[in-house]
Amino acid sequence: MTLNASAHSVPGTLQQVVVVAGRHMLTTDEPESLGGDDTAAAPHELVAAALAACVSTTLAMFARTKDWDLGDVHVDVEFDHRATPRRFEVEISLDGDLDAAQVERLERVAATCPVKRSFEAGAEFVEHIKLLQNEGGSR
Repeated sequence: MTLNASAHSVPGTLQQVVVVAGRHMLTTDEPESLGGDDTAAAPHELVAAALAACVSTTLAMFARTKDWDLGDVHVDVEFDHRATPRRFEVEISLDGDLDAAQVERLERVAATCPVKRSFEAGAEFVEHIKLLQNEGGSR
């Protein structure tokens, strides 16, 4: 199964309207210091957001199968996009009534988040540019 997203630029800005899976929309922008309007998260900021959401969701799904009450789940991700290799610091806070064995199991479950596993597996990029032209020869 492949996942997909499409971005369409907003003319005159650095904003992008992104459609995920053909039905969910979000907008990105760049900070003013980079020429954007700072109206939305920058694309590289969504990497940290995706990881935080994935870890939280993975924990919630697992806890549901065990009927464990995690309480409030809060996941903070610090993403150093300049480090080589890229570095993620993930801090998970739970306020449920959990024992040490449950917390240890949840740490292992959090490590199975599909977004995290995607980074660990590495990636291959295949890029193509095609020039779209109307009948008049320009767009």
